[in-house]
Amino acid sequence: MEQAVVELPFRADLLGEGKRYLIITFGCQANECDSEVLAGMLESAGYRPAAGPEEADLIVINTCSVRRKPEEKVAGLLGRLRKLKENNRALLIAVGGCMAQRPEAAADLARRFPFLDLIFGTHALPRFPQLLEQAGQSRRPLIDIAEATAGRKGLPVRRSSSFKAWLPVIYGCNNFCSYCIVPHVRGRECSRSFAEIIAEARSLEEAGYLEITLLGQNVNSYGNDLAAGAGGDFAALLAELDRSAGPARIRFLTSHPKDLSPRLIEVIARGKKICEHLHLPAQAGSNRILERMNRRYTRERYLELVAALKKEVPGIALTTDLMVGFPGETEADFRETLALLDEAEFDQAYTFIYSPRPGTRAAAMKEQLDAAEKNERLQRLTRRQNEISLRLNRAQLGRTVELLVEGRSKNNPEMLSGRTRTNKLVHFAAAEDLSGRLVTVEITGAYTWYLTGELV
Repeated sequence: MEQAVVELPFRADLLGEGKRYLIITFGCQANECDSEVLAGMLESAGYRPAAGPEEADLIVINTCSVRRKPEEKVAGLLGRLRKLKENNRALLIAVGGCMAQRPEAAADLARRFPFLDLIFGTHALPRFPQLLEQAGQSRRPLIDIAEATAGRKGLPVRRSSSFKAWLPVIYGCNNFCSYCIVPHVRGRECSRSFAEIIAEARSLEEAGYLEITLLGQNVNSYGNDLAAGAGGDFAALLAELDRSAGPARIRFLTSHPKDLSPRLIEVIARGKKICEHLHLPAQAGSNRILERMNRRYTRERYLELVAALKKEVPGIALTTDLMVGFPGETEADFRETLALLDEAEFDQAYTFIYSPRPGTRAAAMKEQLDAAEKNERLQRLTRRQNEISLRLNRAQLGRTVELLVEGRSKNNPEMLSGRTRTNKLVHFAAAEDLSGRLVTVEITGAYTWYLTGELV
């Protein structure tokens, strides 16, 4: 393995002249945002998008490490790309992101897939063009997982949409939940400056964007690392964006319950642009399991937050993350999670099975549950949540809602799809393509995962 230690002179105008690139993204919205930055740097260097792997001169795989399954998908993809590389030795293949940031994973990738040209971690993203130039001159996988970075300010972005945009406000995480690899691969919390965020929001509004989503592993801790007088906390930032800058719709994620303040709830309630939707990961309904997870709130505190949100923001849609099979989880613990669904009444829950992540405290815990028990609990949890989702969606029948049209339906090209302010997916028919426009629709059909409507 060759560790990158030298930054060579970089001619952005020559690196990708006449070449095509393909970026394949796994994982969360932060990874999608990073891929837009990678695309921006590549297009600044002369690259143009490729229609598929066979057309590409460069393939970049942006990886996720939150659970084992995305890592297995990356390995499967690389296995399929091996033949492509054998037939085209000039093809460059790079693997980046959270999986690549883990030293043991980076070493394993280099061993199993020696045809790789570059392996780079999350902190190396600003150095990507220089690394790519070095990788083209190297005969072994070049690896850069060093944590030092010059920062991301000023990096070009090629946005995947012309009407909605990601806007990072804070990078990294300080929480160290016992099951989570994110602080190990994304680093400590680092907030962008207040002025920088406001300026970017204003520029997006001027460019015609209708919606922004503020991003962070925990947006609620924004500003904790900034000097006094640098702008304020997340509630102050959100209030300022709502008042003076930003497009017609403002969303944000993800919110840690322990940092959700009364002031933030008040800002959401008073906001004109702030959408009535909050993703608030609960992870479990048992206090014993929450403590083992190091979540730093109780089920009672979580339900207090839910009650306050529903009181102050009538009609708000709440979504959450729920995990089953955490080490030591008993049937009684699991039933408390089921009960949390009934009490909180989430519009939607993203449910998943606990996956041990090397280097986290939970991976070393005893009482790991077997796969059959975890799968059975996941099915029960999903069934219960689907019943709640369907009931809440049926309550939308007959209502008139505003949609931001996102494009053609993936399953039915004759229909258009859009999102309500509460982030519900709605399919409807229209004579013309209304993508990127705000329209009004009456809800006529309700299903577990989506609604249907008629254009008003």
